[in-house]
Amino acid sequence: MGRGVGAVAAVAAVVAATAAGATAPAVKTSHNATFGSILVTTSGKTLYRYTVEGKGMVKCNGTCAAAWPPLLATGKGKPAAGTGLEAAKLGTVKRSDGKLQVTYGGYPLYLFKGDTKAGVANGQGDDNVWYVVAPSGAVVKKTAAAAAPANTTPTSTPVDTGTPSSGGSAYGG
Repeated sequence: MGRGVGAVAAVAAVVAATAAGATAPAVKTSHNATFGSILVTTSGKTLYRYTVEGKGMVKCNGTCAAAWPPLLATGKGKPAAGTGLEAAKLGTVKRSDGKLQVTYGGYPLYLFKGDTKAGVANGQGDDNVWYVVAPSGAVVKKTAAAAAPANTTPTSTPVDTGTPSSGGSAYGG
């Protein structure tokens, strides 16, 4: 009898949450080897901010939105915060088509059509206006090239060409 009551209570809780318009976490954090902790969808797709937009403002429509699909809210409730996020920073803004777009810190969130799988951030730095977002709400402006450590190991052996050196060597000698 105890298990049956527990199962009924669990089903009732799910039904109540659904009726209230609650949604699964739309946004969570994930660690990216290049950018650190960033915002992603529940399926792990990287989220971006369009830096020409102000708080509560949507400027990416039409062909822009085709390349940079907005993260749209589902259900009637406020998007839920996944692990590592401040729930108070999640919200929505109404787009010109009437749909609700998820915001973080008041700024609309977008996906990038060129990100074909979870964990990639191919849109980072695009046109110097599209950037991944940190859990603080700040954009992360470093690029993959800038974040990569310099190769300090010579990839070839210096060759003596017989030409006198102008001093020093390429290896700091």
